[in-house]
Amino acid sequence: MSGFKDKVVLVTGGSRGIGRACAVAFAKAGAATVVISYAGNEAAAQESVKLIQEAGAKAEAVKFDVADTAACASAVENIVKAHGRLDVLVNNAGVAVDGLVMRLKDEDWDKQLDTNLKGAFALIRAASRPMMKQRGGAIINLTSIVGESGNAGQAAYSASKAGLIGLTKAVAKELASRNIRVNAVSPGFIGTDMTAGINEEMRKRMIEGIPLARLGTPEEVANAVVFLASDSAAYITGEVLKVNGGMYM
Repeated sequence: MSGFKDKVVLVTGGSRGIGRACAVAFAKAGAATVVISYAGNEAAAQESVKLIQEAGAKAEAVKFDVADTAACASAVENIVKAHGRLDVLVNNAGVAVDGLVMRLKDEDWDKQLDTNLKGAFALIRAASRPMMKQRGGAIINLTSIVGESGNAGQAAYSASKAGLIGLTKAVAKELASRNIRVNAVSPGFIGTDMTAGINEEMRKRMIEGIPLARLGTPEEVANAVVFLASDSAAYITGEVLKVNGGMYM
């Protein structure tokens, strides 16, 4: 996949899991600079920086809370000042607080919507300005299979991820005339830290519902993200690319 020479990429939530895999994949694809954001784990963020550098790109880790809209705007502004441009934004950072809707606390609802949806909106709003001046860019939002199908015990998380799909499609229409493409990737069950603690019985039941009969890998999601940001996807915008092993079609 081509088109990343001299490009600057921002991946939120890049200290581990899918975010780290995306950051490394962009470096391997030829991006000049990959910036990751992280919420608090400095050691994990620096490990991502090391892996990005080993993959061939300049790397930087920036700590900020994506739920803070002012921090999002400041982060994008600083990236553009430091590197001269911003070509790709990957909205990956997210949180999940599970619970039945009748017991779900306001603060748990707000935390998930603020991080998963409002944070993506704030970063898109900030990134769209330099991308419009450049007359080009790519934005990829990480939604989820539960944003398409729903999931018991995840009302807020499902709502936030469904909201990302609507946000993706609306912004794709707004920014297309400036050659800025906006797409989403919708992972199914992926082998990350979030799924590592699932007991064997539940894991078996999950896999039984997946036609390809296994969990996906962060790298497989990252490949989809990099594809949508690349020149190979130059005529694709407003789409949701499912990476779920056939679990939801």
